[in-house]
Amino acid sequence: MKCEYAFPFNLLIGACASQIDVTYPMFRRLLAAVGLNFAASDAAAGVAHSPYADEAMNTIYNLLFCDNPDGFKSKSGDTPTRWQSILFSSPSDFSALEALASDTSAEGRVRFLAFSRLREQGKTVQPKILLGVIIEVPLTDGLDTLAAFSEGGVRYINQSGKLVVIEGVDSFLPMVKKLFSVSAPVVSQIEPWDKPRLAPPKQGNVRLTFLVSDGLYFGEGPMSVMQREAMAGPIINQATELLQAVVATGLN
Repeated sequence: MKCEYAFPFNLLIGACASQIDVTYPMFRRLLAAVGLNFAASDAAAGVAHSPYADEAMNTIYNLLFCDNPDGFKSKSGDTPTRWQSILFSSPSDFSALEALASDTSAEGRVRFLAFSRLREQGKTVQPKILLGVIIEVPLTDGLDTLAAFSEGGVRYINQSGKLVVIEGVDSFLPMVKKLFSVSAPVVSQIEPWDKPRLAPPKQGNVRLTFLVSDGLYFGEGPMSVMQREAMAGPIINQATELLQAVVATGLN
């Protein structure tokens, strides 16, 4: 089942957001700081789309969805982090994977990858644990993407291809938690998507993707209709508040 809804992020994004900038070398440092691969070829093993002109930004965009675990492996020659060692150990340490998946202090994407690894190994996991919410809105000049994760981290990629990263900012955690609370009723009524991730939504549509313990969920539909949809209203309001805070922080 696919739930469809949308919201008016285009009302919030104007000249101020276009001033947000992160240079190309900083993209590399951002990925390297968490021990992630950068090469575009890394995405070839899984689903990868290129909505942005910059290769580095497309890498960051695709990593939001966690459907290519290889992109999260440590770089060649680097010492894996603890979570990378757990995720990619062979044979799998199921006790360690279960502990990582249940660790509420870990990043939502890392927990999602741990749940995915358990499922791939035939283990049963608790369903409907929401770990990430990703909103994609195609605008005139490109794709806007806002992602929030269970530990409170936020990523915003502006239609121009510029990036804001929020990590460890206490003021954002209540907004992320509220976004999760209004998203939970949607997750409770839909099921995981069992096909490869689709290309970004077409002009006039909006898509919400949910990272959930039992898979990727998503809903998509035309803005003009879904803005009035009952479940979408609270999500629209909270996503709007979060985006405003992200844009303001990105300018400071």
